Amino acid sequence: MAASIGNPVTVSLEELSNSVGDELLNEAFGPDSLGIIVVKGLPDKFHELRSKVLSSASNLAHLPEDELLKLECEESMWLTGWSRGKEKLANSGLPDIYKGSFYMNCAFHKDSTLEGPSKELQQEFQNFKTYTSPNIWPKPEGSLIDFERDCKELCNLIIDVAQVVASNCDKYISKRNNEYEEGFLERITKNSTCTKARLLHYYPATRTTTANNDDWCGEHLDHSCLTGLTSALFMDESKGLTHALDGSPDKEAGLYIRDRHGGIVKVNIPSDCVAFQSGSTLQEVSRGGFKAVSHFVKGTSMESIARNTLAVFCQPDLNEKVNATENFAQYADRILNSNH
Repeated sequence: MAASIGNPVTVSLEELSNSVGDELLNEAFGPDSLGIIVVKGLPDKFHELRSKVLSSASNLAHLPEDELLKLECEESMWLTGWSRGKEKLANSGLPDIYKGSFYMNCAFHKDSTLEGPSKELQQEFQNFKTYTSPNIWPKPEGSLIDFERDCKELCNLIIDVAQVVASNCDKYISKRNNEYEEGFLERITKNSTCTKARLLHYYPATRTTTANNDDWCGEHLDHSCLTGLTSALFMDESKGLTHALDGSPDKEAGLYIRDRHGGIVKVNIPSDCVAFQSGSTLQEVSRGGFKAVSHFVKGTSMESIARNTLAVFCQPDLNEKVNATENFAQYADRILNSNH
């Protein structure tokens, strides 16, 4: 697969807090962009939290099968708690066994007592268990004793940064769309009880299961507004579940973006930064002002090498309108039904 190395727009959190110009946002998310912005200068605690949470993904993924089954939630279409083999691979239509996912509802960002949407939203959208099912956490013991606390703290930090990105996007969109609700993206990023986080563990290849170009994660669009992404943590599981590597041992493995002109671009996120990709809901609410970015994750055939990462999908509450005919519940349901 021929691919170029991309250099996404990088900006400091301080610069974003003071507002950046339209030129930078256009370069990050506009018609000739990669649809991604990298934010540096994060709070000091980010690095430690990233390391702890991403390392714990390997411990979680290797829990006994009966313990993992307790973390599954079929009525949520496996978008709460643990999931493996429930989605279909884009290139073959077969169950995706190459990665395991742990999904979290981030309503705790708005209210630390919440593990899912408000009771009012749950009652209004009783048939949308994909978003109304409460979080299911593993037992706080052993290597996962601080798992829930660390996950929540890291997700909260990423969402806080997303609010600053969202504020800049709001200003850009408002100048081009008189009907756009002032501060919409920042408001939903801050207050949504339907934002989801996904802690991912990409299993090592074996002699009988070598990964294809996009088997670790098939090409797709996120249906969020903004997706916050940590850099990946690669683990050599032949040396135990705590042996993190300084970087990727395979230069071909990692995140790839299809640019606005159809080219394939490999994007590397520094470990001390968080990136934000544009999702299809942002494309909807901006009336095409910002475009969703198509991307995939290429695996490695190197045995024993796993990849762990965290994605935080900042998106509206279920009752928020995202286009002329659909609220977010209807829009997300249409997308999800095509993936499972």
